[in-house]
Amino acid sequence: MVTAAELAAKKGRHLETGLTDTQIQEHLAAVESWSLQDGKVVRTFDFKNYYETLAFVNAIAWVIHADDHHPELVVTYNRCVVKFDTHSVNGGRGGISENDFISAAKIDAIYRQAR
Repeated sequence: MVTAAELAAKKGRHLETGLTDTQIQEHLAAVESWSLQDGKVVRTFDFKNYYETLAFVNAIAWVIHADDHHPELVVTYNRCVVKFDTHSVNGGRGGISENDFISAAKIDAIYRQAR
């Protein structure tokens, strides 16, 4: 079974093969606050105000850019919803890959540090 620490230590890479449903469930167990919604790995992060929300978005921007794995972000006054999927898997039809969980674990580490 994979752990969040193991995922966070990895570097994202170009993938064309997605995870199986069983593998997705195993990876979701490692990043407990994330869930599978509409074919994406999703988590909502709550903050005190807009400044904290934007500081978080700026902090994760470096990590997601370095791994070249860019999520959908929904940013409001005191909340940021992060949604990952991998467009290159399954013949370009998209799906869930290990990269989604690598990035999720790294973002969790940033959020914990900010708390």
